[in-house]
Amino acid sequence: MRIGEIGALIDQDELVRLTAESLRINTVNPPGNERPLAEFFAEKMEELGLDVYLRPIGENRANVVGILRGNGKKKALLYNGHLDTVPPGDVRWEHDPFSGAIVGNRIYGRGASDMKSGLAAMIIAAAALKRANVELAGDLVIAGTAGEEVDSVGAKALLDDENMPAVGAILIGEPSGNELYIAEKGALWLRVVALGKTAHGSMPDAGINAILHMKEFIDQLCSYEFKFQKHPLLGAPTLNIGTIRGGIKTNVVPDRCEVTVDIRTVPGMNHGEILADFRSIVEKMKGKNPDIDISIMVENDRPSVETNEGHELVKLAQKVGEEVFGRELVPGGVNYYTDGAVFVPETGLPMVILGPGEARLAHQPNEYVEIDKLIKAAEFYGAFAVKYLM
Repeated sequence: MRIGEIGALIDQDELVRLTAESLRINTVNPPGNERPLAEFFAEKMEELGLDVYLRPIGENRANVVGILRGNGKKKALLYNGHLDTVPPGDVRWEHDPFSGAIVGNRIYGRGASDMKSGLAAMIIAAAALKRANVELAGDLVIAGTAGEEVDSVGAKALLDDENMPAVGAILIGEPSGNELYIAEKGALWLRVVALGKTAHGSMPDAGINAILHMKEFIDQLCSYEFKFQKHPLLGAPTLNIGTIRGGIKTNVVPDRCEVTVDIRTVPGMNHGEILADFRSIVEKMKGKNPDIDISIMVENDRPSVETNEGHELVKLAQKVGEEVFGRELVPGGVNYYTDGAVFVPETGLPMVILGPGEARLAHQPNEYVEIDKLIKAAEFYGAFAVKYLM
């Protein structure tokens, strides 16, 4: 089958409808509650002729896996996307975040870009190949996973899923604006707690101010220099102080202060070394002031992963992309992490990222996906599967 023929097989109306309907199912994480969406996608994939199963993961949570069977001559191609979303936030939306409103060329809703649209496009692409009776040399697997926005519990469960075929490569439909990404930053999230001694605010010398000790530690973090050069696709590592909580009342010396720290790393960096450096900072502070009591806990640890630009999977994605999009796909990198940070270190498989959503709209109010990009993504997914599984 020629790549140019696949676009005509995509049911555009069904794709728009499937995307909009998926956005009406609330899968905000926490708590996730992905099972209703998993069941929704499972029903649709069964209707479209795919082999389907659910993998329960805790209360009201599940992965969903749909398989378009090949003849077994090649290992499977895994298409992955996550089912959960972040909360809609407190800012008022122009359209209800769970309405799936279709306005012009846009479909609005939490998860429209990140990334229910990508999963919908993958499903419709597989359905098109099924209708056309395309013979694939290996299985095309579509896996909707739970929990990516928090702990990737679904991706971890997928690795242990005995029903999964042997996989040879991974494509993740995270928001890329239909650009090709082959590298993603890692994430090291820390929770830092400073303890002090409470006292009346009028007698601060009688207490130990945990906020002031935390301030000193934050100052040290902000001047910390990573021992690593810029990555050609991902740039430099970054550090962000995300939240800070401390004190109970204006006239009370705070005996506790807590901050969260988000560190984004690049390939080759050792998260353990970073953590050791930060704990060394605390020890040096204690050496100067024995009253300092600061502990550091790891909340999230995702390695940075990348696929070599010269890998055949990347070259194939570029070739297919040029035919589908009519332009060159220049491999790039993304600052966010995906379930690939779970899959790649455990399997060593090559991975690429391409999805119809826009990264700049992820986690933002008034999130949307453009319908024309959604359709083109489905065409790409269909064509890529055919060429990879020839």
